[in-house]
Amino acid sequence: MTDHARALVVGIDFGTLSGRAVVVRVSDGAELGSAVHAYAHGVVDRHLPGRPGQPLPPDWALQVPSDYVDVLKNAVPEALRAAGADPADVIGLATDFTACTVLPTTPDGTPLCELPEFADRPHAYIKLWKHHAAQPQADRITEVAAKRGEAWLRRYGGLISSEWEFAKALQVLEEDPEIWAATRYWVEAADWIVWQMTGTYLRNACTAGYKGQYVDGRYPSESYLAELNPEFTDFPATRLDAPIGELGQSAGTLTAQAAEWMGLSTDVVVAVGNVDAHVSAPAAQAVEPGRLVAIMGTSTCHVMSGDVLREVPGMCGVVDGGIVPGLWGYEAGQSGVGDIFGWFVDNCVPASYAAQAEERGISVHELLSELAAKQPVGGHGLLALDWHSGNRSPLVDHELSGVILGQTLATKPEDGYRALVESTAYGTRLIIETFRNAGVPVNELIVTGGLQKNPLVMQIYADVTRMPISLLDSDQGPALGSALHAAVAAGAYPDIRAAAASMGRVVRDAWQPNESDADRYDALYAEYVTLVDYLGRHGNDVMRRLRKIRREALA
Repeated sequence: MTDHARALVVGIDFGTLSGRAVVVRVSDGAELGSAVHAYAHGVVDRHLPGRPGQPLPPDWALQVPSDYVDVLKNAVPEALRAAGADPADVIGLATDFTACTVLPTTPDGTPLCELPEFADRPHAYIKLWKHHAAQPQADRITEVAAKRGEAWLRRYGGLISSEWEFAKALQVLEEDPEIWAATRYWVEAADWIVWQMTGTYLRNACTAGYKGQYVDGRYPSESYLAELNPEFTDFPATRLDAPIGELGQSAGTLTAQAAEWMGLSTDVVVAVGNVDAHVSAPAAQAVEPGRLVAIMGTSTCHVMSGDVLREVPGMCGVVDGGIVPGLWGYEAGQSGVGDIFGWFVDNCVPASYAAQAEERGISVHELLSELAAKQPVGGHGLLALDWHSGNRSPLVDHELSGVILGQTLATKPEDGYRALVESTAYGTRLIIETFRNAGVPVNELIVTGGLQKNPLVMQIYADVTRMPISLLDSDQGPALGSALHAAVAAGAYPDIRAAAASMGRVVRDAWQPNESDADRYDALYAEYVTLVDYLGRHGNDVMRRLRKIRREALA
């Protein structure tokens, strides 16, 4: 075990709109400095960069790989300066990423979108986690697996998401065969950035297991893949053929180029890549069974370790050691949470509210939260479904869409805002109950992410779930979690449990449910479940028909 009183590690969290770096002291997990760098291109969902005359179809979400490298060049040096740190004291670095965010590359890792001949081809770019245009492929992947009785399908709750590796890859094959032919590696962004820093390509066990259908040491069979599409038969053998790196393992040290980008030494150890949600669990000291961590941002990912293997309907996967070695790591999620609140503020709030917020020096979110907090539970008369980005768990259907039921001419913006917040809380309760009904205990709810700062959101979640809410005591939960893995990779701790005990931190039971409000929410939640069943489970495919009409209209 490394014993350096001055030793530091760097955790880098690559999110949907920006990357953030945090400098952390190895001995006690103190965050000494941080910095955020916004992606220059953000989310590419309307047209390719510099090509406004080339609109993207609905449900596309792309990114530009140079934006990620710019985070290394800018956020890391800035975080080191903010920390007043000596770069020579940095012994390790680790990253986490949104998932499944994936891109096609050449044999040396060059993204195809950076080749001049493919710069105008959408399928050559990174497909962000919320790229949902591969839903037809995902449906087929699930249907064929169910028909054949593929055992691995049960590990994913019986449904495969359009957000994941195989669906997105199959879409490329079927919609742009030339890009597919030019693809040597189909790479998770979490692994690509480590490749750029170390010169070594490893597939991390987390994304391979949860997003890549890698179960018990193997991918789906060639006979299964051939039934999806004969040209897809060799997908794992020809485009996923890389060693699997375990979480907290060293992927190598910084190359001279990467060290120069960040102002660090080539002796710095880089950990195997990881997923933003999963690294957050150790940061919150959630390394024991039954502690569910909800990483709440633009979307919410729910991760938890358990000591039993169960088949949970609609989960995003269960992986042996997927979060903590020796335990089964479970994942579920909601595709839209903060994104939904942001959409409402951007599109459904009159100018008078924006003016009032500006006059008071607060955001529109803060104003709406303040107004909504004054309402009694059920006072707005609304019920919403949190499906504006589809449903990740437990329905795994990104053709579903949002609903706000009960609006009248008396409905105000704060009513709709509160109803949407409540809908996401109902969605989390549905996930918790799905785990429990499948025999996986949920004993504690821990929240991290930007939304933990909103008192309205936290109180509603406590009331709806009838659970006290603990908070990860950091503004940079995933980056802190990555820092813990960096410390393990660099040899400062023997394993992630030891790192979590010394470097992780959590405020237990920060929010308590109000019993009378929780009683009222029980009645509203029952109505939510009725609506979920009617529009999501019982064959009423009006939302899918609307999607089809929209695609045809925009074709």
